[in-house]
Amino acid sequence: MLNEFSLGDTVMMRKPHACGGNAWVITRTGADIKIKCVKCGRVVMLDRCDFIRAAKKRLSEGGNDNEG
Repeated sequence: MLNEFSLGDTVMMRKPHACGGNAWVITRTGADIKIKCVKCGRVVMLDRCDFIRAAKKRLSEGGNDNEG
């Protein structure tokens, strides 16, 4: 279960996508979470609670270049 995530993070989901990849990039956050498959580019929207339940771990953090 993943509790901390932000825009641009790459996450691993519990079940692999039909294309065989299980890495997804978060493209929108809010009440619904929009994720994009890294391998094939498919976009999926999930409820926040469904996303938290289905996400396994964060693979990398998003690029927040707001420093300086």
